Amino acid sequence: MKDSIRMEAARGAGLAPWLNALAELRIRVFRDYPYLYDGSPEYEMAYLAPYLQCEDSLCLLALDGDKVVGASTGLPLAREVDEFKAPFLAQGLAVEDIFYCAESVLLPDYRGLGLYRAFFGGREAHANSLGFTRAAFCAVVRPDDHPLKPAGYRPLTEVWARFGYHPVVGLSTRFRWKDRDRAEETDKPMQFYLKTLEVQP
Repeated sequence: MKDSIRMEAARGAGLAPWLNALAELRIRVFRDYPYLYDGSPEYEMAYLAPYLQCEDSLCLLALDGDKVVGASTGLPLAREVDEFKAPFLAQGLAVEDIFYCAESVLLPDYRGLGLYRAFFGGREAHANSLGFTRAAFCAVVRPDDHPLKPAGYRPLTEVWARFGYHPVVGLSTRFRWKDRDRAEETDKPMQFYLKTLEVQP
């Protein structure tokens, strides 16, 4: 990790001073494949509102000087939107036991420095401190022949498996946003990945 990079943690309403920088980072990073997100400040403010309203939410920020170059968010699954809770309830999984690791975003120049692993470790430590026994996240599913898929693209499934996260058959949902090559929002299939957390003494 570069010596110039430092980590900051914001919880609940403490995220407010970082909200605009986080929104700009999400819009920039998620514009790339596979999310192809054509973001707007209005969408971002609505999406991030639950994190401000939940005292147990967490946002880990990677800063190079005063510049936010990466961020990772999470909150109790029970505080998430119905689209994310419903698949767990349908499979008889208690949402109260699960911490939802929403996303980790990094600018390209800061990848491969260990920040991604630090983001997962930080969120899991936070989840453990709150007594959660599982962590989950979801990822968009794109067809192999998607026209905007870059040559040589490699999904992160192997990385997630090394971190202990594995897809659960049937645990999926759909979520809406506007792709950069579309005129309006469309539903996207999303696959959930689940990990049992080690209980800390």
